[in-house]
Amino acid sequence: MPWIILLISAVFEAVWATAMGMSEGFTEPGPTAVFAVALLASMVGLGRAVKHIPIGTGYAVWVGVGAALTVAYAMATGAEPVSAAKIVFIGGIILAVAGLKLVPAGSEPRPGAAAEQDAGA
Repeated sequence: MPWIILLISAVFEAVWATAMGMSEGFTEPGPTAVFAVALLASMVGLGRAVKHIPIGTGYAVWVGVGAALTVAYAMATGAEPVSAAKIVFIGGIILAVAGLKLVPAGSEPRPGAAAEQDAGA
């Protein structure tokens, strides 16, 4: 479930990034409101997801998916030119995100975990 929350929050990241661009420096009320709501939803989702996913992995996935969706949307709407190179590199971002999901969590304790155990014993 944390991965689903993370991906949904990444979608909201793409929404707020796009809305920010449409807000004309936060002078347009509609896009500014969409920006604020999507930003809040995105941050809350990221915060919840990284309770269960390491912060480095969670943040990389959140940023990668959000950036890829933002560029894909801009290309689909004509706001940004489409090129084969952009498509290849966006695909690379998505492959990297999938790779992060496939990497085992591992059994190494996180830094400071031993000190926490000692303090609790």
